[in-house]
Order: sequence, then structure tokens, then C-alpha cells
Amino acid sequence: MAAYQSTRTAPFGAIATYSFIRFISNIANSVIAWNDARVTRNSLGKLSDRELDDIGLTRGDIADIANLNRI
Repeated sequence: MAAYQSTRTAPFGAIATYSFIRFISNIANSVIAWNDARVTRNSLGKLSDRELDDIGLTRGDIADIANLNRI
């Protein structure tokens, strides 16, 4: 089996293009995580105290649960 080693550099603009796409991807992922946390907060906020107690949560836990989804 032959080994091939190349020392060619990336084409002009390839690194900048990759960095830009990664930047946009990070923004999109942040928006998606924010929306997931918002939906979780809204869904849990609509439950009564009794329903929250049935699943082992309190009103004070809602913000913590929503923030765990963002990690």
C-alpha cells in the first residue's frame, strides 16, 4: 500500500468560506436551542401545580429545566 503526502494549501477563500459557514451554523444552532427552551418553558408553564407535582417538578424548576435543554 502506498502512502501519499500532499503539502498543497487550501484554495483561495476556502478557509474564509468555511469560517463563515461555521459562523452561520453556530447562529442557527443558538436560535434552535433558544426556541426549544422557550417551547419547554411555555409547555411546563401551562401545567397546574398539581400536574407539575405529579411529574416531580415545582414552578421554580421550570427555568432550570428549560436552561438544561440549551446545553
